[in-house]
Order: sequence, then C-alpha cells, then structure tokens
Amino acid sequence: MAGAQIARLVLLAICRYPTCCAKLSRSEGAMSKSEERESEVESVAAAVGQDPKAAKKPKIKKPLYNKVMADFQVELVKLQKWIHTEGLKVVVVFEGRDAAGKGGAIKRITQNLNPRVCRVEALAKPTERERTQWYFQRYVEYLPAAGEMVCFDRSWYNRAGVEKVMGYCTEEEYREFLRSCPQFERMLVRSGIILIKYWFSVSDEEQERRFQKRIEDPIRRWKISDVDLQSRKYWVDYSKAKDEMFAHTDIKQAPWYVVHGDDKRRARLNVISHFLSLIPYQEVHQPNLHLPERQSKQKYVRPPLDDQNFVPELY
Repeated sequence: MAGAQIARLVLLAICRYPTCCAKLSRSEGAMSKSEERESEVESVAAAVGQDPKAAKKPKIKKPLYNKVMADFQVELVKLQKWIHTEGLKVVVVFEGRDAAGKGGAIKRITQNLNPRVCRVEALAKPTERERTQWYFQRYVEYLPAAGEMVCFDRSWYNRAGVEKVMGYCTEEEYREFLRSCPQFERMLVRSGIILIKYWFSVSDEEQERRFQKRIEDPIRRWKISDVDLQSRKYWVDYSKAKDEMFAHTDIKQAPWYVVHGDDKRRARLNVISHFLSLIPYQEVHQPNLHLPERQSKQKYVRPPLDDQNFVPELY
C-alpha cells in the first residue's frame, strides 16, 4: 500500500475521532499533547499496518476498529460512486485457505454499497453442461460492464486449488489452466478491467479453531463442508498447489496480494485500506436533494383494510 495513502487514512481516522484515539493513548499514562498525538498516530497506524515479519500484535480494541472501519465505509461509498460515474470495470478475486476470512472481508467491503453497482459472485460447482465448456466460459458472463464492480468469492482459481488437490480435474486440464490463466487475465486487463487478486492466509492452529467453532455453532454450521474438512487432511498438498499457482499466475498485470488472516479485524482493515489505495478516485459532487410534498388524497377512496392479509404481530 502506498505510504501517502496510509497516512491519509490514518489522519482521517484521527481527525474524525480524536476523542476515541486520545482515550486509548491516555490509558497508558499521562502524556503531553505532542506525545498524545504521536501515540494516536501509532495506534491507528497499527490498525492498518501490515508487517508479516513483526511479532504477533495484540488484538485491535473494538472501539478503534469500529471507528476506522466507519471511515473506510465512507471511502468505499465514494469509490463506488467514482466507479459508476467514470464507467470503470473492476474485478476483485478473493481466494485463500478455508476459514481464512474471505467472506467476512467481502461482507465489510460490500455492506454499504449499491448491489446494482457492486455485486458478489460465489458460483456453485459446475453443471454437467458447464463441464464441457471452455473452462473460463462460465466466469466470463459474470464479468462487470462499465460502472460495475464484481467480487468473486472463489473464482477460476478453483482449478489450481481444490480441483487439483481433490482430483476433480485431470493433470492435463490442470497444466492447461496454468498456461492459459495468465493469458486470460492479461486479456481482461487489456480490455479495460481493473483486476485485483487477494489471497487470504491463515495458520494451521487458527484454521482448526475456526473449523471447530463452526462445527459446534448451529448458526455457522452451513459454512463448513466435507471438502473443507478434507482441506485439513491435505494441508501440505494445498500449500504446494498454492505455491505452484503463484509461480505461474503472479503476473505484473495482475499480481497476487497476500492478506494475513489470523486476526480478522486487522485483516479486514488491511485489505480495505489496500484496496482503496489501488484505484485512484475522487469524491463525486452530489446534488442537493429536497423532499417534495406528498400528493394530496384528492377524492380517491382506498379499499377497506379487511381485504388485505397482514402478518401477525407477535412481537
């Protein structure tokens, strides 16, 4: 992520929510104004920083996370308006280990966006007919038109991951994918599509903890499948497949960006701040809106309420 962009977002959070940041700073002891300010910068910078070699950081406090995320949500809406106004075509691919946090990151990116502008595509396994098509064909129909953004929750990279490891494709099909994918993606970029690819990484221990939580929680049980459970069994095979995939598809026109997903809050802030830095955008002027007066009833008589079916008011 560009240093200038980090600084802009950090200062945005501090200027908008100085009280919250100051409270976090003062909790460590009395400070001068300059020391408080420096501590505030460090606190928010830590929230969006991404140093994979650094020692494990403590979890971000929820108040700080919420404040920074609130600012990012405003910026995402501005970016959405810019994409729509300028006719940009954006594709964001989310791949990674099972339970690494892809779904949560996608939800935070899209939660306040217009689904007509930004949509999420999570394709089911291919039908018998789709199996006979050119491999990339079923993904092409979901690519964005001008003024749209598409987030792929899993994508054509299934062939390089689960299909390779679980034996759902032949070795010839797998090798053909590794040859064709870079060409396919370069073609997308040449056509004017902004292609961004994220790989979410998670440690063995954290994945086990999240899987166990999904197994025990009836609300989250749907998130885990037999294939997910097999990914534990074939952990090393998935690692090999990922490394091979990166070796062939980490291209200059569409590089991979790795997100460390053990800390969900940090991962979400990191990926959103990075995403915002990749597409130059400006705030689009919004016209002043005025609510018109309601139309008068005139002489229209509505039918009786007894003719309608109402939902029982049990609460």
